[in-house]
Amino acid sequence: MKLSRRVFITSAALAPVACSVPLPYERGVPIAQPKTTPVVRPPQVGQEWSYVTRNVYNGKNLGIVTERVASMGSNIVVERTDESGGRLPSEVQGPWGTVITDPHWGRTITFNPAIPLWPQELLASWSKQSVTKYSLAGGDGLLGWQNYMSAHGWEQITVPAGSFTTLRFQNLINYESNDPNKADCIRKETIWFAPSIGRWVARESSGSYMITGQMGVPILEDSLQWQLTSYK
Repeated sequence: MKLSRRVFITSAALAPVACSVPLPYERGVPIAQPKTTPVVRPPQVGQEWSYVTRNVYNGKNLGIVTERVASMGSNIVVERTDESGGRLPSEVQGPWGTVITDPHWGRTITFNPAIPLWPQELLASWSKQSVTKYSLAGGDGLLGWQNYMSAHGWEQITVPAGSFTTLRFQNLINYESNDPNKADCIRKETIWFAPSIGRWVARESSGSYMITGQMGVPILEDSLQWQLTSYK
């Protein structure tokens, strides 16, 4: 799996098509790199973050998800519930800031080896390419996953939970699908990470793929936006 020029060109196509009430893309106010590099809040059982999820294309509110540090040891388990209290798949980190199991992609993904969840150095110039394998919950076999993570500067951003100093970074992902009919599978994320709360406060994600053996315009997947509504 090579992160080719085509990946970057195709990612530019991941913009929402015209629809009735699209959401504006998230915007922060650029600020200078903090003189003292912020320290990421360490995890503790009981830490909690709630996010409202929306579909960017049509503005539809998809509900609120609450994520809570439930246990700590060699792995850190972040349990997730919907707004009615229903259990959702958990996130697993190990160590803090390195994701083993990620439930944010519609289907739960387990990486081997684990990959960074946010920049390992909180610098506007930081970048890293991670090449790993992943498996799907309930699926068989390992598939390729390549992620290029790059920081793009410090920003002050306001979300329902308040105003935060954040490092904005992007993930550009090229992955193998378990569906043999899908090729050139790409995902792109923009994330605003707030070290003071040990979690991101805003996140946007989109994706596309081609049909194997066919030429033409990439097929767009849902474009989603998350904003922090509360934390503790």
